Order: sequence, then C-alpha cells, then structure tokens
Amino acid sequence: MKSTLKTMLLSTAVAATSLMGATAVVADGHGDDLTYILVSHAPDSDSWWNTIKNGIALAGEQMGVNVEYRNPPTGDLADMARIIEQAAASSPDGIITTLSDFDVLSGPIRAAVDQGIDVIIMNSGTPAQAAEVGALMYVGQPEYDAGLAAGQRAAGDGVGSFLCVNHYISSPSSTERCQGFADGLGVDLGNQMIDSGQDPSEIKNRVLAYLSANPETDAILTLGPTSADPTMLALEENGMAGDIYFGTFDLGEEIVKGLKSGVINWGIDQQPFLQAYLPVVVLTNYDRYGVLPGNNINSGPGFVTADGLAKVEEFAGEFR
Repeated sequence: MKSTLKTMLLSTAVAATSLMGATAVVADGHGDDLTYILVSHAPDSDSWWNTIKNGIALAGEQMGVNVEYRNPPTGDLADMARIIEQAAASSPDGIITTLSDFDVLSGPIRAAVDQGIDVIIMNSGTPAQAAEVGALMYVGQPEYDAGLAAGQRAAGDGVGSFLCVNHYISSPSSTERCQGFADGLGVDLGNQMIDSGQDPSEIKNRVLAYLSANPETDAILTLGPTSADPTMLALEENGMAGDIYFGTFDLGEEIVKGLKSGVINWGIDQQPFLQAYLPVVVLTNYDRYGVLPGNNINSGPGFVTADGLAKVEEFAGEFR
C-alpha cells in the first residue's frame, strides 16, 4: 500500500505541476471554471478538521478550481443531510462528502448522483457503501478495520480491557472504531465505551469517573483530539499519565506532545490532508480530461509513535 500511495502522490504532484504551468490550456475550455463542495459531518468545535480545510484550499489553489467547505455547526447528521441537498441544488461540478451514517446520508447522496453530480466519498463510510450510493470512488480509512488493527496491536502489548472515549457517539463510524478495537482484543465491547460528549470538562470528568469505578482498566482508546486532549488532563489529575496504556485515533498538537512525553503509546494517522486533497485533484482531472483512478484509496491506518514524529510534529494540526 505504501508503494501504491507513493506512486499516486508522485503522479498527483506531476499532474498538479503540469496544470499550474499550462494555464493557457486550462483557460482554453478544459474545465477552467470548476466548483466543488466538500461536506463534512464535523461540528465547528472539532479542530481536527482544520487539516481537511487546508487540504482542499491547497488543492483548489494548485488545480485552479473553486472549493467550498460546508458542515453542520453542531454535528447534527440530519442537518448534514440538508446541507448535501442544498449543495446539490446549487449544481456544483462535484461533491466530496463523508458518509458517517449510511441510513441518514445515502438518500441525499444518491439524489445528487442521480442529478448528474460527480461524488467522491471521503473520510468515513466504506468503499462498498461508496459504490452503493453511486460515488466515483472512496478516499479514506475504513474505521472498523482501523479499530481492529489497533486492537490487535494492543493485544500484542498485553492489553485485555479498555475504555473507549467516544465523543461523537451519534456517528456510527465512531462506534465502529471502538467495536473494531474490542474485536481486535477478542473481548466484548459492552460498557467499555462511554458517551463522553464534546465538552472538554465533561469528557475529563467522565473519564475520571470511569477509571475510578473500574480501576483494573488496562488501556484507554480515544477517537481524536476532542476526546484525547481532556483525557490527558484526566490522567494527569489522577496520577495515571504514563502508567496506563493509551492509544488514540488521529493527530493534533497535544497528541504529539503526549506521544513525545510517553503518555500516549501511539496515534493512528488516517492522513486527513490526503482525504481532502486527493478528491479535488481526482475530480479536476476527471472533469478536464476524463481520467479516473481505477481503485479506491485507503489513506490509513498508519501508526505514529514517538520514534517517527519529525514531520508529524512540524505539520501537526496543519497538514498532519
């Protein structure tokens, strides 16, 4: 996969460079006025998505196209479904969207495809679900598979029980991460997953309460900076920082600090920059030249530890 992705990135870079140096050709009728809309399920409070915004901004600049970012302010999926409908009504050249809840979002996405709008599914959902709604392709990290790989890694390190701090429990893809982790360990998920909410103080208090009631817990799994950052504060408060096995999805500035200090054992990098950047590049070349990759692109999972932080630390919260 690494070699395939590397080849894809090199091809993308060459294509982008060529297009930047051939503006006369683009302006001569080859899709010089293209608009794409990326719709995410993320609430405004989730800073992890800043990397997504940076990805589409850079791709838009390099490819010479217009890219808009839209999301439900509170993360409400019914609101997201309406945003997809509104995006389709504006007749963009393409829509890039997450598929965090198939039941809620598949209808509006299918309607956009039936309207003749090219769609790429990114970040959440699965390649099979992307095909089912008629999308061109999928770019992202299959969440259950990532959780399973994390659980298997933790099992190899001797973990037998855990707490999954789910800050976005209304999104099925978040629960898939926790379920995959449990399956990787070979244990039932049961009550080892908590609905932490998204308020940092509430997350910290709920983690403290769970660990107080379940002192034999071997490990903690968080699903991103929203839950990881307050969990680190909780572990500092109860004296468990660095003593309890701690893995997290995604990266961020505080997570990188946790990796460096040894509080966090590993972070799963799904490379959100690629999830945003590549769909814009793919759609642009598809509209201009009719070319399309033959396969979906898995942007993760990749495990980041304290040993490989140089580039990650340099670009955490921006491109990593």
